[in-house]
Formats: sequence, structure tokens, C-alpha cells
Amino acid sequence: MELFDLYTADRIKTDRTMVRGEPTPEGFYRMVVHVCIFDPEGRMLIQQRQPFKRGWSNLWDISVGGAAVSGDSSRSAAERETFEELGLVIDLKNIRPTMTIHFEHGFDDIYVLTMPVDLSSLKLQHEEVQAVRWASEDEILQMIDDGQFIPYEKSLIGLLFFRRDHRSSHTRSDPTNV
Repeated sequence: MELFDLYTADRIKTDRTMVRGEPTPEGFYRMVVHVCIFDPEGRMLIQQRQPFKRGWSNLWDISVGGAAVSGDSSRSAAERETFEELGLVIDLKNIRPTMTIHFEHGFDDIYVLTMPVDLSSLKLQHEEVQAVRWASEDEILQMIDDGQFIPYEKSLIGLLFFRRDHRSSHTRSDPTNV
């Protein structure tokens, strides 16, 4: 039985938990994480979900995604999920999520990393992942159109590709800030 920590709307961890598969209690929120891994050429590592996996079965998805279990921080959940799904060790010690998207019942922290990864060295979690590959932004957008990729908002995919090289929301520094 997997337990999830519950948070307030202000993202303050409470002393309450919920069991995976049960509805999130009214007024509480849970945390999920995604990790988008890009190669130095700017392609995203994508994974294909197993056909027997509940939820978006057989579709392609961004590099890693999963729920934070009780006791996880956002970083530890992202590191754990990346290792579980891909067999890849990442260190997020000094890295904050690139963005957080609020959804009806929680918070989705998204980490964006650029690193070389040898796909043949990955150890895919059989229960979740059937295949991995590199894909360009245009390829992913076409896969969404073709019903082969989880139907994320296309603007989110564009933002993820943009954020791999841009860590600020500004186009230049404030010249008045000394």
C-alpha cells in the first residue's frame, strides 16, 4: 500500500496521508513530479508506457513522471522516479524545479535537465516503461496530433523545450539592479 503526503493549498505539508487510488480529500493536495531530460543536441528523452499500465497505456510520455510517496521531498521523488523508471541516477541536490503546475488535486514539479544519456545503458522498469528514444519538439507535437503521445497542451511541450536553455522568465537583466 502506497501512501501520499497531503498538503494545504499553500503547499504546507500536513500530518495527513492518503492511500494511492483513493480520491484526494477535499481541501488537500498531493505532489507529483516530472523530469524532462534533454541531450546536448536539444532532443527530449521520451518513454513509452507499457500497454498494461493503467492510465495512458501504450502512449509516449516525457522522460519520467510519478507520484511523491509519503516522506519524499520533490527532489527525492524526482531522483527516485528517474532511477526506478530508467535506472538512471541523477543528483538534484542544488536544482529546483524549473516550474510547478497546479492541477485540481495537487502540485506537479517539473525538472528540466540537459545531459548525455546512452540509451543502451538504461534499465527500464518493466512494470511501467516499454521503450525510450530521443525526440525533437516537432516530433513530439506530431505524436500528440497522431494520438501516440499523452495529450499534453502543446504550449507546455514548447515551454519545456524553451526552458532547457532559459532559466529565467526575463529576456535580459535589469540594468537598474546594481
